[in-house]
Amino acid sequence: MLRPQSPDPDPQPLPTYADQRPLAIFLMGPTASGKTALALRLADRFGVDLVSVDSALVYRGMDIGSAKPDAATLARHPHRLIDIRDPRDAYSAAEFRADALREMGSITAAGNTPLLVGGTGLYFHSLQYGLSNLPEADARLRDRLADEARALGWPALHARLAALDHAAAQRIRPGDAQRIQRALEVIELTGRPLSEQLGGARERFPWRVLKLVLMPQDRAALHARIAERLDAMFAQGFVDEVRRLRARADLHADLASMRAVGYRQVWQHLDGAFDLAECRERAIHATRQLAKRQITWLRSDRDALAIDPFDRAHTARAERAVSDFLSR
Repeated sequence: MLRPQSPDPDPQPLPTYADQRPLAIFLMGPTASGKTALALRLADRFGVDLVSVDSALVYRGMDIGSAKPDAATLARHPHRLIDIRDPRDAYSAAEFRADALREMGSITAAGNTPLLVGGTGLYFHSLQYGLSNLPEADARLRDRLADEARALGWPALHARLAALDHAAAQRIRPGDAQRIQRALEVIELTGRPLSEQLGGARERFPWRVLKLVLMPQDRAALHARIAERLDAMFAQGFVDEVRRLRARADLHADLASMRAVGYRQVWQHLDGAFDLAECRERAIHATRQLAKRQITWLRSDRDALAIDPFDRAHTARAERAVSDFLSR
């Protein structure tokens, strides 16, 4: 049996090391939860520099349906990593991580604090924890898989994935075209299941981070806001925006940009698949499903401070948290 050791007659205090990493703020939340409005408020009060974390806002010409801040807002509050890609081009989590680290470094070097705002959970996760050593995208292989999906449907390719990598298929929804395509691509390029190649050692993130999550407690209120925002998008010319994109010979419905929620449904409407009323209902349903997935992911982050955006005091609570964090 182990016996307690006698106390050290002259104990020496353990050395302490202050965390000298610079500060950064993550502002996360599901779609339509009010992230942009809060980010602008925090930028006004604390002078933080904004970095977008959104897989749709990176694309030029996708303004209305992505809820991109308008030109006047961006002139007053510039957001880094907005309008950095053409819709025909892919943009990966690895590319986002490299771009975000560069922008954060530039902000910190100037003596300011970066505030990263958006709803793309994969981007936040890859930024903070890094990525596995997976092969780069292969354009020809992706095009072939997209052709097969047009002929067979993405559920059929998901079934193929399940036969090759059951663990990956369990994590990926049958309708998640982008992730199915990437998983099959990795398997073909490496000859190994994707699930065996994920993970790996994590590097220490170069910034100390305050994570704020806008977490709606009233799901009905969030659904109402989603519908209101979509109706405003239609009123602002969302269908015409997609019509202009669709008129480009180099864009098609299987591109990652055109599979974004809302854009996919309007594209299908313009193809004659259903009328505008059904397009609206389908887009609302798809946006609600996106919000549900985002909320599920956000609830798994135990390091974040959850704030209900429908609480009247939510802005004041966020401001107190940021003030305390920046004063450390």
